[in-house]
Amino acid sequence: MALSASLDITYVVAELRGIQRPTDVRHVGGGKALNAVRAASRLGAPTRAVAVLGGGTGEAVRASAVSDGVEVEMVDGGEPTRVCVSVLSRDTGELTEIYEHATPVGPDVLDRVLDRAEGAARARPGWWLVSGGMPASLGDDVLLRVVAVLQGAGCRVAVDSHGPALRAALAGSSPDLVKVNRAEAAELVDHPVDTPLPDLLRLVATRTRGLVVVTDGAAGAIAAGPTDGTEHGPGVRAWFDGPAGRFPVGSGDAFLGGMLVALDGGADLAGAMRTATAVAVANAQVAGAAVFDPTAVGPMTDLVRVTSLPEAVGR
Repeated sequence: MALSASLDITYVVAELRGIQRPTDVRHVGGGKALNAVRAASRLGAPTRAVAVLGGGTGEAVRASAVSDGVEVEMVDGGEPTRVCVSVLSRDTGELTEIYEHATPVGPDVLDRVLDRAEGAARARPGWWLVSGGMPASLGDDVLLRVVAVLQGAGCRVAVDSHGPALRAALAGSSPDLVKVNRAEAAELVDHPVDTPLPDLLRLVATRTRGLVVVTDGAAGAIAAGPTDGTEHGPGVRAWFDGPAGRFPVGSGDAFLGGMLVALDGGADLAGAMRTATAVAVANAQVAGAAVFDPTAVGPMTDLVRVTSLPEAVGR
């Protein structure tokens, strides 16, 4: 479900000053949810998205997602869909990202989205995800409502978000998977961002019965399961034993898309983390979020290292 979609534009330029003529330009239908769904589609999974879109940019986002193999149910939000821009300096590798705030979504639009999503979820149960910062116009309980509707329709729900909406969702429900990065985990549990990653994982795991994943950029990710709603057991750490790539934008979303494809295919936690990490690294090899070459994922997988965490996470 994409409540905060965007038209994502990536420019590669010589340097980050003055007038530049990009040497590479990439337009994709983005926002975190559509990025993750596109990653799953590139891995061969059948995908469907219910997205709030509006105006010419919204139509461009829809057309881009459809061309990437994603079946899109478009709900007109009335407002033009936002634009997000990433600019990479070819010479230094420095990246500048300019992200507009999530396009406002009215309560009536959310009601239509939830109706569409519930119908689609009942028709096609499985994993559903809701990602990204939630529009401030919808209030703090929006994620809680989304999780309730999708789980009520018989689906497993993955959440990748942050801020008050994530806090409220975890206080009132238990998503089947929660994925956050280091900064988002620290914010959620009110700890410094340099808190050791296993401690952040343990603290997040006290708030949900589902699978928890905390990513840490090029340093890899850690996770604790299981995925069946019982208590958390020993966790795993995964990292890539090689160069991470120059284009990190969207790698966290690609990670989540890869993980859900692996879990849906019956992989255990270690296997899903291996696949997710390989997909994230494949994403970082090319400009644009989740537009990686799927044939690159297999070779990347061979370079992913997965180990058990020394202590059980517990609850």
